[in-house]
Amino acid sequence: MTGQGPVSFVTVRRQFEFRSIEVGRWVTPPERDRAAGRFYQALCDLMALLRGPETLISLRSTLGLQYGIGGRPGVAAHYIPATRQLALAKNAGAGSLAHEWFHAFDHYMGDKAFRKLGKHGFASSAWLSSAIQKKHPLNAQLSACFQAILLNQDGTAPSPLFRASQKADAGLKVLYYARPEELCARAFEAFVEDAQPRNSFLVRGTVYSEEAKAGLYPEGAQRRQINDEFQRYFEALGTALYREQAKAG
Repeated sequence: MTGQGPVSFVTVRRQFEFRSIEVGRWVTPPERDRAAGRFYQALCDLMALLRGPETLISLRSTLGLQYGIGGRPGVAAHYIPATRQLALAKNAGAGSLAHEWFHAFDHYMGDKAFRKLGKHGFASSAWLSSAIQKKHPLNAQLSACFQAILLNQDGTAPSPLFRASQKADAGLKVLYYARPEELCARAFEAFVEDAQPRNSFLVRGTVYSEEAKAGLYPEGAQRRQINDEFQRYFEALGTALYREQAKAG
């Protein structure tokens, strides 16, 4: 509920200024209304944690949401770079929102933070491949986040999280967990889950899940360092965005 009554996806789109929100034809009105309320609360919690305005959540109105549309077998949620859409499955997407939102953010920041990067490039991948970074204090702070996630404490070798992810990929004979954008999205999940209040629609499973037991989420000192870097970065980003809004207003 908001001050104006029940939450709908129209409320969510207008408040956060999403480019679009699409709901699948097989989603019943009660399911749609329940999901809208969960999305709304989760996004409010994310905005409070990141200490930024609504336009941060919608990435300056470039991000679209889908709920209960299409999907892939066995995939609860995904981000579609080509159309800049975050999609959650009807019955299995809960807990995936923070992960997919960070994919969208990582993608959005690609050509904002790095030079000569294509439209579909992720900032995390660009950083790891030593792409030319645009000089800005916020970009330097974002780089500090990536370094804490991907490299060890002195920056000379892969981090414990990276090594555990490579081991999982070797066992499965795939390249998935060790992709920089996946490592960073899982690190962001841990940052969100460690915050208060916890919201299981936004994130869950970074501490007690099978993936967590396999070391696929940051642990111990690395987790604390990543959380600190993310907090510093998003505080600075939020301050800059609020200042920009105040000037425009």
